[in-house]
Amino acid sequence: MKVKEKSRLKVTVDKRHIISIGERLYTESVELLRELVNNAYDADATEVHVELSPDKIVVRDNGTGMDLEGLKQYFIIGSDEKIVHSRSPRFGRVRIGQFGIGKFASLAAANRFEVITQQKKFAARVIFDKKEWQTKKDAWQLPLEILEPDPQRGDGTTVILTELTREFQEEDVEKKLIEGTPLRAPNFAVFLNGKRLYPRSLSGQRIPVLEGTKFGHITGEIVIVPLSQASMKDLGIEIKVKGVTVKRDLFGMETWGKVVSRIRGEINADFLPVTSDRSNFRTDSEEYQEFIKVMEKLVGVIKKILGKEANKREDRRASQAVREALKRIHRALALNPDLSPFGPIPYGEESSLGEGRGGVVEDKKKTEIDKQAGELVSPTPSKKKDKPRKKRRRHPLVKKITPNALVRRVRLGHESVSVCLDHFGEDGPECFSEGNVIYINRDHPLYQRESRRTATYTMYIARLITQEIALMKETRSPRVAFNRQSKLLKDAFIDK
Repeated sequence: MKVKEKSRLKVTVDKRHIISIGERLYTESVELLRELVNNAYDADATEVHVELSPDKIVVRDNGTGMDLEGLKQYFIIGSDEKIVHSRSPRFGRVRIGQFGIGKFASLAAANRFEVITQQKKFAARVIFDKKEWQTKKDAWQLPLEILEPDPQRGDGTTVILTELTREFQEEDVEKKLIEGTPLRAPNFAVFLNGKRLYPRSLSGQRIPVLEGTKFGHITGEIVIVPLSQASMKDLGIEIKVKGVTVKRDLFGMETWGKVVSRIRGEINADFLPVTSDRSNFRTDSEEYQEFIKVMEKLVGVIKKILGKEANKREDRRASQAVREALKRIHRALALNPDLSPFGPIPYGEESSLGEGRGGVVEDKKKTEIDKQAGELVSPTPSKKKDKPRKKRRRHPLVKKITPNALVRRVRLGHESVSVCLDHFGEDGPECFSEGNVIYINRDHPLYQRESRRTATYTMYIARLITQEIALMKETRSPRVAFNRQSKLLKDAFIDK
């Protein structure tokens, strides 16, 4: 097809889109205050004061202010000024703004905003009135007033929002400013209605983060807070770009259940590309994919730490349950000396190995059991070797145990009995004994269920221990062994 004629079309923008940009730029209107404070940060302000009232919002800073050319640049839509000059002149701050459209966010909550600025001997006021802007369809100019500089005021910019269309709660504004402004930056302070805002401080186990990528560094800190501070509110790790929270993310940890409420922290990755409203990232970018790889590795570290912590917590519960069970069984055997395979146990006996009434010894070391592994410990042989006496073996081969085994020991009569809670697999026996060592399988499905039931946990442990004790007493009848166990459990838990 031949070209018949060439010409040019003029590209125009409807004035209403300026207002639409402001009204639809952010999902929450409170974010406009974050944008105004961050503009002050980019302008090298050391203090920003935000004043909230029902009919007016004032954001005042002591930054460098603007001259006439700066004001013109300020109102250029989509200006790349902060990209070309990415660092501030005084403090060398990495500037937060990128797109040159954030100043119109004020239109999301007000029909009118004023910008009053002063730089050295220049001072001016610009007024943007939404109604007037819409009425004069062909006029693209804003009213500009040149003012007398105020020596007492000094350099800086003040933005005043009036004719508010949204209501702001101080609590919501405080939360947004704490999350969305670089409060940790040096020489920078933000005040809300006269009160200085500080970044959140969390107590708990800290995991420092410092990872390098081809795009830049990923830094920050993850905090696993105590159970007492856990909250389902504001879940997730804050991802910050240039000190400002863009979003929170759990990186797949939402499937972990309630424990995820304990995970807090901040991750800084200034190289991540953000969307124009600064509420998300360009997730299809190569930078974001590299970031996700690092975070997946970090999630693995968090999971491992939580697993160890859960094991310690379970060990404390198990230790208490075993201790209580052994005390009760000690009492039951004292009441029924005929059921004891360890000899008579005087009621109320204080064992030399024990602590308190039950004679329970804490934390028998793994090495004490492992030293016996592969050895046969038997009574001292008789001097008359020609007439050896056959005795029931009390200490046969001792099973190797894992480093996480929980071992408790009690003196019963003239012998010492150990209870070992360890992992022997889901298909392993619920419990078994070798000599005077009673093993309980923590992987067994019944143990897994009962260990979560505080009310019956001790009874469950006692049932397994008395089962093995009943079998240690020589008998050919399973019924007799069951009756012995039943008698011991009754006297252990039923107060007469």
